[in-house]
Amino acid sequence: MQDPNGGAPILAVRDLKTYFFQDEGLVRAVDGASFEVRPGRTLGIVGESGCGKSVSARSILQIVERPGRIEGGSILLERSRADGTSETVDLAQLDPKGREMRAIRGRDIALIFQEPMTSLSSYYTVGNQIVEAIRQHSALDKRAARARAIELLTLVGIPRPERRIDEYPFQLSGGLRQRVMIAMALAAEPRILIADEPTTALDVTTQAQILDLLRKLQRERGLAVILITHDMGVIAEMADDVVVMYLGRAVERGPVDEIFHAPKHPYTKALLRSIPSILARPRDRLASLSGSIPHPYERPSGCPFHPRCPDFMPGRCDKAMPEMVASDERSAVGCFLYS
Repeated sequence: MQDPNGGAPILAVRDLKTYFFQDEGLVRAVDGASFEVRPGRTLGIVGESGCGKSVSARSILQIVERPGRIEGGSILLERSRADGTSETVDLAQLDPKGREMRAIRGRDIALIFQEPMTSLSSYYTVGNQIVEAIRQHSALDKRAARARAIELLTLVGIPRPERRIDEYPFQLSGGLRQRVMIAMALAAEPRILIADEPTTALDVTTQAQILDLLRKLQRERGLAVILITHDMGVIAEMADDVVVMYLGRAVERGPVDEIFHAPKHPYTKALLRSIPSILARPRDRLASLSGSIPHPYERPSGCPFHPRCPDFMPGRCDKAMPEMVASDERSAVGCFLYS
């Protein structure tokens, strides 16, 4: 499918299913998600915690922890060959430990993890860790790789990078650690950057700085960005296209303006109603979603949102799963109200 602006998807996820096979039962963490990522654009994936956003990102890179594994669907990546031509690779079919998949991680697709303190090793300096990422995808020697690491630290706005490069993660603030993670992600100059809740543990000022940095890097490098978050405000500020996920499925997708100004799915509408308004009067109650996400082992039949849906239609929503209905080339909704 071609973008209205002429750009074909660089990454297309089709009916992705990632399940966790546990003694207590089967967890369908991702259960038929589909979305596309285009060059130079930001795809925002939004939903409550437990909706499968992070597992979708890990599935793309084939780093799902056991006992989870990809059970179905395709993850189609457009790769450039040395002769200037391109090829389509289905990442879901590659060996997670194979040489081809290891080469794709970092070089084609890089991931910024949610919590840098648990992703960075406390035993090594940040410089050692960035140098390792650089040398894994290049033929640079240690000295050249260190110089490149200092360039990356400068690029992401870390002051006095010549000194910071020899410090340990615990010596840095949360904002600086997140910048180090971004520098590591850029080490092999990827074409797609996945940011998994990159500002969750940061204060408001630092959050704004990190988002500004991501926007600047995307503009300068033409990166395609997948931004995973539960914050609709971040989505409004950063995303070009939006996918709304609920219980492992994409329930609505479309351009950011359409999602915010003309939402279709009841879940999307509920998320938007829960955003605090500057026009609210004192003591006004904040709107909230009724109920909670079902237990992973007790998924409801039919549409997974029907137990919480204000537009629930008995005998229909609880009996069958609605298909995604496309309203145009870029927008679709999975709800019986539109089928």
